[in-house]
Amino acid sequence: MNLSSTAFSDGEAIPSPFTCSGRDIAPSLSISDVPGQAKSLSLIMDDPDAPVGTFVHWVVWNIPPDAKELGHGINKGVQGMTDFGRIGYGGPCPPSGKHRYYFKLYALDCMLQLSEHAGKRELEQAMKGHILAQAQLMGTYTR
Repeated sequence: MNLSSTAFSDGEAIPSPFTCSGRDIAPSLSISDVPGQAKSLSLIMDDPDAPVGTFVHWVVWNIPPDAKELGHGINKGVQGMTDFGRIGYGGPCPPSGKHRYYFKLYALDCMLQLSEHAGKRELEQAMKGHILAQAQLMGTYTR
């Protein structure tokens, strides 16, 4: 399974429009090579370099397994609660220094039954034992 973006390459800087310094919109993500037996996809975006510990910027689940794109203007799946205290994407916004932002995509053998107010912890718990494949894309950002 592969996850990529037209906005930035793995390990490169995330452009300003996708951050709190810009329009704070989700970058376009391209999904490919999903296992045929997948029933749904889930996505977690987080920042392990945050001063308070890993900070969650985006969680999405029950994305159709045939989805080829995800991001700004593409509403697929159920978006959950971030550490910003709201539902939906929250772009990079580090208080200082260069931070890494991981977009982690999971192919699952089931659909998930979660409240839209669920966050990363609940999503990870629900995915246990159901992950068929995973892919990752990492971008950086410095304000």
